Amino acid sequence: MKIACVLIVAALAGCAGKPLPPDWQANAKDALDAAVDDYLKGHTAASEAEFREARRETAATGRPDRVAQVELVRCAAQAASLVFEDCPGYAALAADATPGQRAYAAYLAGQWIGLDAALLPEQHRAVVAGGALDKIDDPLSRMVAAGALFKAGRMTPQGIALAVDTASNQGWRRPLLTWLGVQEQRARAAGDSAAADGIRRRMALVAGQ
Repeated sequence: MKIACVLIVAALAGCAGKPLPPDWQANAKDALDAAVDDYLKGHTAASEAEFREARRETAATGRPDRVAQVELVRCAAQAASLVFEDCPGYAALAADATPGQRAYAAYLAGQWIGLDAALLPEQHRAVVAGGALDKIDDPLSRMVAAGALFKAGRMTPQGIALAVDTASNQGWRRPLLTWLGVQEQRARAAGDSAAADGIRRRMALVAGQ
């Protein structure tokens, strides 16, 4: 899977246009792509190993902001799956992060009050302005935005359905199970036991039960 250039190539390397990029750049990108793909598919051990490799490659540059970008990509993959942890890897580097990285971290955490959306990757700026989830073409960016909206308390039922459909179409088991769980909870809260039971059967299928 390919991750948006703004999150990896430009942010990690800052060397767009150079004909011969250093080995660490390609190695880090390949490892990070694989790490996110495996995470979303539910392959936890493989994902962790690939994230460590991506971090190791970027740490060789001695640039905290580059390593912080790797950690932010990890946080973004977790947010897409509604895993809202403190992102300790990024937190340890936050003091040396760029303004854009700090804005993105706040966005993922749902801390949108006073957030300068102009510092965010382009596809996420409109989300802060009005929650335009269906306007995001890239599936991963859409899932990340869905997680951020949910954390910020701005998610709609239509957005939840779109997140479910996006994860389903991509075969991303981890976020699909999580978002189906949200749908099930809403159905049960509304007293629609038939819909909730149908969602539960779908979750069992995804989980391989």
